[in-house]
Amino acid sequence: MALHIHNTLSGKKEPFQPLDPGRVKMYVCGVTPYDESHLGHARCYVVFDFIRRSLRRLGYEVAHVQNFTDIDDKIIRRARERGEDPSVLAERCIQDYFGKMDRLNIERAGAYPRVTQHIPPIVASIGTLVEKGLAYAVEGDVYYAVRSFPGYGKLSKRSLDDLKSGARVDVDERKRDPLDFALWKAAKPGEPAWDSPWGKGRPGWHIECSVMSLVNLNAETFDIHGGGQDLIFPHHENEIAQAEGATGKPFARYWIHNGFVTVNKEKMSKSLGNFFSLSDIFAKYDPRAVRLLLLSQHYRTPLEVSDELLTKAASTLQNAEETVRRLKATLRAQFGTDRQDDKVLEALFAKFNEDFDAALSDDFNSPQALAALFELLGALNTRTATHKAIHTASLEKGLSLVLQAFREVMGVPLQAAVDEGDEVVNDLISRREAARKGKNWAEADRIRAELSARQIVVEDTPQGPRWWRKE
Repeated sequence: MALHIHNTLSGKKEPFQPLDPGRVKMYVCGVTPYDESHLGHARCYVVFDFIRRSLRRLGYEVAHVQNFTDIDDKIIRRARERGEDPSVLAERCIQDYFGKMDRLNIERAGAYPRVTQHIPPIVASIGTLVEKGLAYAVEGDVYYAVRSFPGYGKLSKRSLDDLKSGARVDVDERKRDPLDFALWKAAKPGEPAWDSPWGKGRPGWHIECSVMSLVNLNAETFDIHGGGQDLIFPHHENEIAQAEGATGKPFARYWIHNGFVTVNKEKMSKSLGNFFSLSDIFAKYDPRAVRLLLLSQHYRTPLEVSDELLTKAASTLQNAEETVRRLKATLRAQFGTDRQDDKVLEALFAKFNEDFDAALSDDFNSPQALAALFELLGALNTRTATHKAIHTASLEKGLSLVLQAFREVMGVPLQAAVDEGDEVVNDLISRREAARKGKNWAEADRIRAELSARQIVVEDTPQGPRWWRKE
C-alpha cells in the first residue's frame, strides 16, 4: 500500500515518491549541546526513529543524517558562565544526549556531522551566495539578503511584508533589511573563530544545516527533512533560502515536523517552570514506558505529558508483558492442536499485517499502529483463554509477530521471559491440578497460595493450567 506523508511545504498529505526508488535520504536537525537532553528532545528523536523504522518495515533503505550544532551563542554563553571551554561543554552534552537517547532505544543515525567539522564547505557555500548577490559582507559579518530570494516564506506560509524582526531575528542597523540573517559572524574576543575571506569568525545558526545535509547525504536535493515544529520559521525557512539560492535546485522534497510537548496545555519550556528532565523521568519510569507515551499520539499533534499519563503508559507496558507471559506459558504447556484454530489465527495475522502497515503508510500513524498491535495481542489472549485446543505453531507465529513489531518498529522491546521452573514448582502445579480434579478445593487453594508466595502466577484455562513467574 502506498505511503502518504503530510508535507509541511505543501500543507497537505502527499503520496511519497523518493528520488531513488526503494531508497530514502533523510536529514533531521539535531540538538545544540549546551545542556542536558530533555523531554522535548526525546519526543523529536523518538518520532524520527519511529519514522525510520517504519520506512524500513515498508521496504525502504534509509540513509539517516542528524547533526550537532557544536558551536553557537548558547554554548559560548553557557561555557563562559561555567568557566570552561565551549568544546568541552559541547562534548559532555553530546555524550549526555547519546546516553539518554540510547535508553529510549533510539537507533543511531548513519552520520552525526558537527559544525566545527564542516567549516571549509560552510565558508565555500557562503562565498557562492555572495558571488550570486544573495548575500553581502559588512565589517566581517555576512548576511543573507532575504528579499533577493523569491521563494522566501513558502515553508512557513509567511509573507515578507508581514514579517518583522523579532526574538529570533538579529536586529542590526548595518543590515539592508531587518529580516536579513547572519551567515557568518565576525570573531569576538575570547570566542572560537576560524579563517574566512571576510576575516576570522564562525558560522551563523542556519547555514550549517544547509551545508551539512547536502554534504553528508551527497545530494543537492534529498527526500525528507525533519525537525521540531518550532524550527519551521526561521531555521528551516532560512535553510531553504540558503541551499536553493546556492544550488539553484529544490532542497528537500518532503518536510516533516513533530508537534510540541505540552504540560497543562502549554508548550513545555524552562521559562514556564514546566520542564521535564529526562534524568528525573528515568528515575521514576521505565524508558520503554516513556517511549510508549511519546508514540501514543500522532507525531504532528501536541503531546500532553504528566505523571498520570506516564503511570498509565507504564501500566500499559506491564499489562502487555503479562499477556505475553500468558501466551508463552500456553506454548510451554504444549496444549492440543486444533486445525480449525489454525485458519482463524491466520486470518487474524493477515488482518494485523494489513492494519499495521496501513497505519504506518498513513503519515506514520503510531497510535493506530499501536492499536493494531494491542488488538492482535488481545485476540491471542482471548483465544487461548477460551478454547480447549490451540494450534501451537500458529500461536507461536502470532506471538512472534507481536514481539517483532513491538521491538523492530515501535522500538519497545517486551521483556517477558517464562522459565521452566524447578522440580518443586512443577510438583506443586501437578498436585494442585490433581486436587482440582478431585474437587479438593481447599487443598488446591492452599497450593495456589504456596505458589503465590514463590512469585508464581497460575491461571486455569480450558486447556489446563498455565503458569509463569512474576517479574
